[in-house]
Amino acid sequence: MEKITLPPVLQRYELKYLVPWSYVEPITDFVLAYCQFDHFSSISEDRFYRVNGLYFDTRCNEFLEQRLWGKVGRFNMRARSYETGESPPYYLEIKQKNGQGIRKYRATLKEHEWPAILTDSGFQTSKEDTLIEQRNKALYMRLAQAYAIEPKIFTQYKRRAFFSTIDEYARVTLDFDMKYREQDLLNFDGDPYSLVPSGSMNNYDNETIYAVNTFSEASVVLELKCTIGQVPTWIVDLISLFQLKQVGFSKYMQSSLVSRFDNGVGYMSKDRVGLGT
Repeated sequence: MEKITLPPVLQRYELKYLVPWSYVEPITDFVLAYCQFDHFSSISEDRFYRVNGLYFDTRCNEFLEQRLWGKVGRFNMRARSYETGESPPYYLEIKQKNGQGIRKYRATLKEHEWPAILTDSGFQTSKEDTLIEQRNKALYMRLAQAYAIEPKIFTQYKRRAFFSTIDEYARVTLDFDMKYREQDLLNFDGDPYSLVPSGSMNNYDNETIYAVNTFSEASVVLELKCTIGQVPTWIVDLISLFQLKQVGFSKYMQSSLVSRFDNGVGYMSKDRVGLGT
């Protein structure tokens, strides 16, 4: 199967929905009429693979606060690995909220480049990189220095992913089994820049996180991604067929809040955690 990769700079819609596990196979069947599994799903027996993300923030968690208050133009910074995380590919990613869409900058790292790109003051981008990847790495380093970013939280989830075979760009992902561990410079017992999901991790995909002022069967995050201004008809049909209702969901924000506020009780309304009427 052809290996399809994301372009290094991408502007897209990211439409998010919370769906029950029972929707996974029906949605898969629907999507496969227009898409194929991405590389990692295609080589996985159950079509799910593990995605690991290390999120960065300022010492005072400025990125998290901007997300909480819905600041226009906010962004986050992360590094990503797959499966065991013990070997490349590794990726640097910047995701910026841009009006109704998302602008994503992405660069591929070789094994010797991580975490040197953040920890080695003499780091130089490779001439073997494409020009756009050199620019994305330079942008990441400039922002890292300007905001004095630090490792904050490590997340992991299982993903089934698809790429459209009939559109210039469209992508569908189904994520579940979401976990986190705190991974900051002062309190983490290990390498704070590690992209390996070893050690103790906690789940945060539970009803108190997914339900919005009610309880539901939601256990999977569905994302429909496409180029801004070019929403495929089949995506509209998928939304209509399964009666999907769009929600906001940030893995960085949700895992961070759960880790800080006793599984969400400290920041959720009473009815959301089953304590009210």
